Amino acid sequence: MTISTLDTTHSQKHIAIIGGGAAGFFAAITAAEANPAANVTIYERSQHTLSKVKISGGGRCNVTHSCFDPAKLASHYPRGSRELRGAFHRWQPQDTIHWFAERDVTLKTEADGRMFPDTDDSQTIIDCFHTASGNAGVKLLKGVGLKGLSQNSNGSFNLKLTDDTQAHADAICIATGSLKTAPLTQALETLGHTIEPLAPSLFAFNIADKRTHGLAGLSVQNASVSLVASSLATASTRKSKSLAQTGPILITHRGFSGPAILRLSAWEARSLQDQNYHFDIIINWLGDQTENQVREQFDKLRKHKGRTFVKSKIFKAIPRRLWERIVEAVGISAATTWSQLSKAIENTLIHELIAARFSVQGKTTNKDEFVTCGGVRLKEVDLKTMQSRKVSGLYFAGECLDIDGITGGFNFQAAWTGGRIAGLAMAKE
Repeated sequence: MTISTLDTTHSQKHIAIIGGGAAGFFAAITAAEANPAANVTIYERSQHTLSKVKISGGGRCNVTHSCFDPAKLASHYPRGSRELRGAFHRWQPQDTIHWFAERDVTLKTEADGRMFPDTDDSQTIIDCFHTASGNAGVKLLKGVGLKGLSQNSNGSFNLKLTDDTQAHADAICIATGSLKTAPLTQALETLGHTIEPLAPSLFAFNIADKRTHGLAGLSVQNASVSLVASSLATASTRKSKSLAQTGPILITHRGFSGPAILRLSAWEARSLQDQNYHFDIIINWLGDQTENQVREQFDKLRKHKGRTFVKSKIFKAIPRRLWERIVEAVGISAATTWSQLSKAIENTLIHELIAARFSVQGKTTNKDEFVTCGGVRLKEVDLKTMQSRKVSGLYFAGECLDIDGITGGFNFQAAWTGGRIAGLAMAKE
């Protein structure tokens, strides 16, 4: 593809958006609508735009989360929580809902707070963006990425593109997603920016354990998972709220996944990378139930249902096959009744229910939710405008920043917020 260099003498403002993903499109549409006279161009390295929007939420697109308090909303971000508070006062989920409604896209809220288009189809969101960007006059160049960037004495930018052409821009927004491309990272560092080390976030755990063998597909809706204390020894920093995550846990062919696992992987992303993804976890299959609460329930069973087999399902929250596997794992025979259960074995059973220990041997990328923590250091960006504190006219939005959220629509909301703020700031003459 051949691109002619934009005319630098023209009075029309040229805005370049690097990346045709969620943040890039939102920034481009915002800038073009706020300043119809501006020339807004999206440069997308691949031949596909909005790829994460397409696969998010199993193809339904988890657009945002029904959390409308900026402080509470910001608490769902392992990196960027403090900095996002102010940004969410400028653009938050309620604004996102209204923005889509104005463009005839209605969002619905599910029981866990996640929000999806009422069509349950991510193509609805993609079509909305393409229509809105087209109506606003945004130009889209696919197959063209940024490999070099320099600033002129007058504050404008020269863009070296991957097709060996160049372009000019008065303002530029980096919205490439994770900063995995060396040329772009080098260009930003040359301009004075610091890139925080990258680490995978939101991933499943690989576990080979006879206790879960053959149980793939089973899930527990309100379990709790935490790292064993020794697994935190190499973490340079950690917050107490990252130690345990409660929610659904899914048993997979490779180990464990589900929201509780993904959240733990997010909060401890750097620690787990330091350990090369070999660590131990503790699972309470009963969520927040304590040893005393479980023991009281067992005492009642011994007194009132002493002839009932222990292998019989007693917890609604635990699938029958998982309960039977737990009973088997502690050495209780199929013929053992509650009246026959010794105190020693009961103690072992309780421990296996509320403090089962598993050894993780690697990670599995969740392709629908995969996120990278790390990126441009937040102290070097003014989140009131998303403009660089190092380089005037340079803006950032989305995953290229050292911002990432847990699963549930939070990462997209950060993209919408950053894109909106950056788009408005760039649109100004």
